[in-house]
Amino acid sequence: MKYLPIDSQLFVRNRKKFTSEMKPNSLAVFNSNDIYPIGADSTMPFQQDRNIFYLSGVDQEESILVLFPDCPKENHREILFLRETNDHIAVWEGEKLTKEKALETSGIKTVYWLSEFERIFKELMSQSETVYINTNEHYRASIETQTREDRFNKWLKEKFPAHSEAKSNPILQRLRSVKDPVEIALIQEACDITEKAFRRILGFVKPGVWEYEIEAEMMHEFLRNRSKGFAYTPIIASGNNANVLHYIENNKQCQNGDLILFDTAAEYANYSSDLSRTIPVNGKFTDRQKAVYNAVLRVKDEATKLLVPGTLWADYHVEVGKIMTSELLGLGLLDKADVQNENPDWPAYKKYFMHGTSHHMGLDTHDYGILTEPMKANMVFTVEPGIYIPDEGFGIRLEDDVVVQEKGEPLNLMKNIPIEVEEIEALMNS
Repeated sequence: MKYLPIDSQLFVRNRKKFTSEMKPNSLAVFNSNDIYPIGADSTMPFQQDRNIFYLSGVDQEESILVLFPDCPKENHREILFLRETNDHIAVWEGEKLTKEKALETSGIKTVYWLSEFERIFKELMSQSETVYINTNEHYRASIETQTREDRFNKWLKEKFPAHSEAKSNPILQRLRSVKDPVEIALIQEACDITEKAFRRILGFVKPGVWEYEIEAEMMHEFLRNRSKGFAYTPIIASGNNANVLHYIENNKQCQNGDLILFDTAAEYANYSSDLSRTIPVNGKFTDRQKAVYNAVLRVKDEATKLLVPGTLWADYHVEVGKIMTSELLGLGLLDKADVQNENPDWPAYKKYFMHGTSHHMGLDTHDYGILTEPMKANMVFTVEPGIYIPDEGFGIRLEDDVVVQEKGEPLNLMKNIPIEVEEIEALMNS
């Protein structure tokens, strides 16, 4: 892995929190993701299942974690099963985890090779009553591919039909949404790498540059700072491309007088950052562009103040809608009649700001978190309002990542990334 080693105590704490929520005499199983084929002998780069990583720190394919806190055998209360490594594998594929390295990474003392899994697992199941299965129940999930976990769960149900089943997901939704200080530091590192890339492109962008050239500049900075790359598919949208919310082609030439909307950020150690900025191609905002930009910035700043313990996500978005409505009235994009006659299910401001303002962030860019439950300290949220005006040929989105605090305003992990009009213009023209 490119990233520096993570203190194994993070994963020890995560497992302790998870097992404390398990039913008596139950075990839980977590599998690594598949390596997905492309064609011929090509595969996509491996991405670890976030739950097994959260609980073990193991970032390797074909790994299985079993947690059985009430197991009669003390050494079987936490077990890692790993693909056996040897000199041949090391030569052809690179070094895999040894049992000693797995202990160092995860804090788990009992490590077996995968060849022993079925024998040992059968013994564990004979001693347990309930099995927790790992499923993806994120509110944005839309999955057609059968995963390694899906295949395992099917095998498990066929092999042990008499066991009661429980779901790991509700526990993980709550645990993963509240970040450990070590996790916040890892997200901060991803944000710091993103800052370096953004400052790099401020000195690179000029009329005639291509969107994909900007993408390449950012990727260069990510890789040289121990990131695997973009935390999500990058959006580099110049001119009217910014009015396509998920524009990812990044293949247009940037024209003098246009704005470029960036939704691009680095990952670090599987943790995401999530940044949006909008800059002028020629280094100078027009008066109209500046007015809209500053309106979005005011909404972002006011919305950030609302992210405090006890806030409900749905209520928060209603309040942000009111702030945005006021700004759109000031810009002349809405009038009082638009607001008075609006559909409550699709308020007038949605014509220019049609997406949500905030989402949980962490191991996934859209991280786990139960949206119907009040916000808590150490949750990490994005704040990303935007105004999109196709008739005027530009759209503006601004986004930072913030940590909810016990008291006061959230901690902005991106406070050092340029956002004020004057600073962006100065850096682009220096």
